[in-house]
Amino acid sequence: MIRLTADDTFVLAEEGESPRTISGIAVPWNVEATVSDGTRVRFERGSLPISGKKPKLLKYHDSTQPVGVVTGRVDSEKGMVFTARISATSEGNDMLELIKDEAVDAVSVGVDVIDARYDDNGTMVIAKADWVELSLVTQPAFKGATITDVAATEPQREESQPMSEKVEATAAAVTESPAPAPTMIFAEPKKDFKLPSAGEWISKVLCGGAEAQQFFANIKAAAPDVVTTDTPGILPEPILGPVYNNFRGLRPVVDAIGVKAMPGGGKVFRRPEVTTHTTIGLSNGENQPLDSGTFVVSNNNVTKSVYGGYVKLSEEDIDWTEPEVLNLLVDDMARIYANQTDAVACSDLASGTSASTTNFTVANIADPTEWALWSYTAAQAILTGSNGWLPTHLFLSPLRWSQLGQLMDSADRPLFPQVGPMNAFGNVQPGSAVGNAFGFSVVVDRNFTDEMIVGHPDGFEIFEQQKGAVQVEATDGSLSRIIKFRGYFATLLIDASKFKRAAFV
Repeated sequence: MIRLTADDTFVLAEEGESPRTISGIAVPWNVEATVSDGTRVRFERGSLPISGKKPKLLKYHDSTQPVGVVTGRVDSEKGMVFTARISATSEGNDMLELIKDEAVDAVSVGVDVIDARYDDNGTMVIAKADWVELSLVTQPAFKGATITDVAATEPQREESQPMSEKVEATAAAVTESPAPAPTMIFAEPKKDFKLPSAGEWISKVLCGGAEAQQFFANIKAAAPDVVTTDTPGILPEPILGPVYNNFRGLRPVVDAIGVKAMPGGGKVFRRPEVTTHTTIGLSNGENQPLDSGTFVVSNNNVTKSVYGGYVKLSEEDIDWTEPEVLNLLVDDMARIYANQTDAVACSDLASGTSASTTNFTVANIADPTEWALWSYTAAQAILTGSNGWLPTHLFLSPLRWSQLGQLMDSADRPLFPQVGPMNAFGNVQPGSAVGNAFGFSVVVDRNFTDEMIVGHPDGFEIFEQQKGAVQVEATDGSLSRIIKFRGYFATLLIDASKFKRAAFV
């Protein structure tokens, strides 16, 4: 049902004219307006019938309050001109007085759309409609849809027929102004759109069908006047998962060395080590005793250390969050634990390693000769001091790793290209934390500060017992839980002779 209203000032009829009648423009042709449900409409000329069943005259589009009937209809150049008779009822008398006082001065049509189309601007253009009723209203949607003449003498019946010349003259005098129309459409002016609540939105979506479509159309029609700050109740706040966590719980040194199982009992445990070896020598002659020797196994005491932390979470936070905060929390704790224990390993390895006898000249950090000299000197010292072991790994801080990768030969060719020619010293890439340089496996760890160490992993031992996460009820009476993450971790530089650290001068 489309309701379309026009306006203008009422003019009281002179004595002797048709009693209790009003006349004016019901709908101006080819004028666009926005009606009560937000639809933009426009009536083409000839879209409303001038014969057939008479449209009822109502108060404010209320079908329970009829006050008369439309008695005449003329399709003029300007629009549909009407004449209507107000019934001699208490409602009709009251309405007639309101019209004479100009408190009610406009009309609004209600039509059933039969044939319509939408133009490029989304306006419904009505080509044919069934005119159901005409209502007396205080505010029109269309300027020009108004009552222009009022005759208020004694009642006199009037049959539906072409209107008088005076009515047609009245129609011609009406100025063209904006108008509307949609399927029963009531041409009332567009009212302030009341934004739906979240509950109303969900209810309409669940109903589906024509009801939901009309609901969405109403919102769309109001869109020019609506911004997101006006609709916080229905704007979704999607969470795009998984939750991004940029902290990488990597343990390059721990992974390169390897982890040994930690014994379960005791705060301190012993790690045996052969400190004095037997003696094997040339025979002292027949029937002479061989050289005597001593075999000593000493104990290294290793103290367990506990690393962990906790967070207090409300029960509501645990139950209501999506994604679940508990899983995110435990994952973050595991990452931080990994980094912390790796930092301990890096610190213990660096502090327990002695410097090579050949110092590294910082001024010539870009000179491959310096790197080769230090690498072989350190390897020589390890081979001699560790009873035959050779280093296999090169442990670097990010700064030293960067300087290593930038080394060039005398022809400005990289010493560690991604695709190694025959004269390459290895393969180091800026996009990878692993590689090979001077025959060593490269291990770069951000928990080193300024270290450059060569060595064999067997000389450094790491013990660990990961306990993981535990959840306990808070004891302070709150609906909270304490989430703890912990583990036992210890290191032992059991053979310092297998490592050499660069000293920079």
